[in-house]
Amino acid sequence: MPGPESQADLSPESIDSLASAALAAFAGAGSSAELKEARLAHSGDRSPLALANRAIGTLPGPQRKEAGQLLGSARARVATALTAREVEINTEELVSRLVAERIDVTLPVELTPEGAQHPITALIEKLSDIFTAMGWQIAEGPEVEAEWLNFDALNIGADHPARTTSDTLFVEPLENHLVLRTHTSPVQARSMLTRDLPIYIVCPGKVYRADEFDATHVPVFHQIEGLCIDKGISLAHLKGTLDHLAKTMFGEGIETRMRPHYFPFTEPSAEVDLKCFVCHGESVGNPDAPCRTCKSQGWIEWGGCGVVNPRVLTACGIDPEIYSGFAFGMGIERTLMFRNNAADMRDMVEGDVRFSRSLKGMAR
Repeated sequence: MPGPESQADLSPESIDSLASAALAAFAGAGSSAELKEARLAHSGDRSPLALANRAIGTLPGPQRKEAGQLLGSARARVATALTAREVEINTEELVSRLVAERIDVTLPVELTPEGAQHPITALIEKLSDIFTAMGWQIAEGPEVEAEWLNFDALNIGADHPARTTSDTLFVEPLENHLVLRTHTSPVQARSMLTRDLPIYIVCPGKVYRADEFDATHVPVFHQIEGLCIDKGISLAHLKGTLDHLAKTMFGEGIETRMRPHYFPFTEPSAEVDLKCFVCHGESVGNPDAPCRTCKSQGWIEWGGCGVVNPRVLTACGIDPEIYSGFAFGMGIERTLMFRNNAADMRDMVEGDVRFSRSLKGMAR
């Protein structure tokens, strides 16, 4: 049976028609993919021109020469048109890509992910700035502390519950009487033992408790405590200092109150409360408008304070007949939760930079 080559029409009109069809197909291709299909259809191994080329061998000698010249010329025109159209389409597609992917190199760009200062660090710096502006000094001490300085010097007796392993983390060997400090108050004792009078210091730092790890408790947290020792210091000076601190931290209009309490190292002692800055006390006795922040009590506990116990002054070598003072302390995480509406203390220790970015600039 004769092959397709023997059936090919090799007349000049047919060859010209095949070349014109190929040129039209190339011109009508609008993309690289369409041009590839046109190339395979009109100049590939199974295209009409390729089949016609194979059929030349079936012609008599004089006809073979004429058909070969015509077919060679036609295939050359097709190849030239294909190359030219490839250049055009590639140029058009490149221009389209450049327009679509254009980048304005004059715009600012983030080469690295943006970081942020940790809100706890920022709040410690703000608190420190408040007191240094008042003429106070910043005092620091070791986190592994002598048991005497952490408890005994502060009038915390040997049978006090805070000295048990359920509250305090002791450092082995136990006979060395070292603990991970449970508050920054040992820094106050160290300052009274080593500094000249009068003393006006604040002690920000990390403290340790045998607490659960949940939304409102962590075993490692931060406190800031203040100590003032001078002649003629009274509870009124303490109240004025705390009012100034509260207004600076929470804004004008914030109210404070002091409730009687008991601390071994101060006498008299008090708890410091803040007027609820969400409901402003309007939720008290109003079941139709409960407040989750203060639990409809109108006040939020902030920290502890009081007049320094004369026993503490005596233990640190200060004459309580001549000098008096006050002390206060509050949790920095707790302050951050109040001030910046941070709901979960675990966010503060998990190291997710997104948490720090969300409060960037707010703690200052």
